[in-house]
Amino acid sequence: MANKCDFPVFDADNHLYETKDAFTRYLPSKYEGAIDYQEINGRTKILLRGVVSEYIPNPTFEVVARPGAQEEYFRNGNPEGKSYRELIGEPMRALPGFRSPGPRLELMDELGVDRALMFPTLASLLEERLRDDAELTHAVIHAFNEWMYEEWTFNYEDRIFATPVITLPIVDKALEELEWVLERGAKTVLIRPAPVPNPGGSRSFGFPEYDPFWQAVVDADILVSMHASDSGYSRYQGDWTGPSEMLPFRLDAFRALTSGKRPIEDSFAAFVCHGVFTRFPDLRVAAIENGGDWVIPLLEHMDDTYRKMPQAFGEHPVEAMLRNAYISPFHEDKIDALIKAVGVDHVLFGSDYPHPEGLAEPCSYIDHLPSSLPEEDLARIMGGNLAKIMRVGVPA
Repeated sequence: MANKCDFPVFDADNHLYETKDAFTRYLPSKYEGAIDYQEINGRTKILLRGVVSEYIPNPTFEVVARPGAQEEYFRNGNPEGKSYRELIGEPMRALPGFRSPGPRLELMDELGVDRALMFPTLASLLEERLRDDAELTHAVIHAFNEWMYEEWTFNYEDRIFATPVITLPIVDKALEELEWVLERGAKTVLIRPAPVPNPGGSRSFGFPEYDPFWQAVVDADILVSMHASDSGYSRYQGDWTGPSEMLPFRLDAFRALTSGKRPIEDSFAAFVCHGVFTRFPDLRVAAIENGGDWVIPLLEHMDDTYRKMPQAFGEHPVEAMLRNAYISPFHEDKIDALIKAVGVDHVLFGSDYPHPEGLAEPCSYIDHLPSSLPEEDLARIMGGNLAKIMRVGVPA
């Protein structure tokens, strides 16, 4: 398996592990207690407005699963029917490079990764659990962005690009947050693939009331990253199983079968069907850690829907999708078919390092790309495409 490449490598999917004060260090005093940690039965747990979350078993990240621990599970399945604990094996102490950018650069050098997008881990639980309080949601997200900027910056030595979060319930506040992160050098923003919570329900981010935000994104010429998150779909599954929290690190056959890639499919359907991609043809949206096997069925469904009701669209939905969307497939996906469907320029390499679901050696991703690809196409997927859509250029 390759651990180095002969061209610049730009990983679209790396992760940091947050510290215990990541959500509270800059949280205004009026919201004191909204986020807390407590010892429960000998384990530290995070509480949001007094409710314990089991979303991540060890939210302090002092001990974590080893990078790539589930690599074979995702590629070859689980014929022995092992439990999640058996699959991930012995945990490890979190390395300094999982926590701060200086040591992370050293780790990237060892791994042969030149540049990386750096996504949060625990922060993906915030918006869903605060969804009925828009003011608090915006306050916590901004506090987290302040922490991220202080600890990582949004552009560390032109090699690590941390991804500030933008939440959308109050459009004016979303615009303020976008301006704040842009002033501090953000090269991409992270938006949850989910409908936007509103009083009495939720709304598509594709509806015209959110156009001022998308216009500001286009004016700033910044990439939108839609990383897998808790998109709230456990609420729909709860109609079958009873209410339950999304627990991404537990094996659940019903959730796996019924959720699939619904959040990201629905999000891109909203971009297309509600006209965002048509109104803003220069908008660039990357689907990160959502895989790629959902794309072809969605394109086929879009084509069929357009054939039956073309009057519902401002343009052919497949054309809009292929123009505006960029996809980071999993290493176990049918990447050759995805390349044929969307074009090599719209495919992005992402390793999910250092999460257990990802690759222990990020550059080994190249071994899962079609062997027939010329080297210039391999270089595009392994970093050139991402550099282009992030407007950061190829390193010398």
